[in-house]
Amino acid sequence: MSLKIAIQGVPGSFHHQVALINFGSDAEIIPFNTFEPVAKSVSNREADFGVMAIENSIAGAILPNYDLIDRYELSIRDEFYLPIAHQLMALPGQKIEDIQEVRSHPMAILQCKAFLAKHPHIQQFDDVDTASVAKRISDEKLTGIAAIASEIAAEIYGLELLARNIQTIQNNFTRFILLEKEKTNSHVTPNKASFKVTIRNQPGGLAKLLTMIADKGLDLSKIQSIPVIEKPWEYAFFIDAEFGDYLKYKEAMELIKEDFGGLKIFGEYTSRKA
Repeated sequence: MSLKIAIQGVPGSFHHQVALINFGSDAEIIPFNTFEPVAKSVSNREADFGVMAIENSIAGAILPNYDLIDRYELSIRDEFYLPIAHQLMALPGQKIEDIQEVRSHPMAILQCKAFLAKHPHIQQFDDVDTASVAKRISDEKLTGIAAIASEIAAEIYGLELLARNIQTIQNNFTRFILLEKEKTNSHVTPNKASFKVTIRNQPGGLAKLLTMIADKGLDLSKIQSIPVIEKPWEYAFFIDAEFGDYLKYKEAMELIKEDFGGLKIFGEYTSRKA
């Protein structure tokens, strides 16, 4: 029986590529327009795993996705870094001068701002997904409209590339996380963890927490603050940390629970960053 993998986007999207690379072509892909049903489908076990972008090397973190992982009680199984190359595409026979508007996921548009600034006649519109715009242009035979998507999407939907590799920074990566409902035991000792700390409201609490984490040899690769809705002016911190000593990491987690506030570990896994 093939694995069911929930993704945001249609065939040709970057999520689709990550799903195929990690789970193989035999996996059954379950596409959704937005991220929340991806999380929900994994939570209620309609999907075995989910693929979710969490940050980009140019555009930064996708903050709402941290909240989805938390609310749907999901576990991070692994991470994957995908090099991102954006292409401008449209129905065959058109030139850039013929294009009045470009549509894509807001992250993709943000990553191509420098290129788009050179073509001010093209209006920019946010859409649900990169590849879904390419599909709509193909299905509805839309002229004067371009998509920003992957080269694979252009091949799938029969579009012509008007400009290649239009991302502002060529060394552009998106970090994806692979989600599951319950943690799978691994025989490999992890060297990275994702967790949430809700700090008690006390002077210097965050500074003390960061000092303790550093003393235990943890290297913070990401820290994001999100307000605690039910407690005005209090914040939870979503943290990614890498470490060389697993026991020191466990000691740090115990100290957080004892001295700093609430702790929720989303996943312990192997860092895939090159």
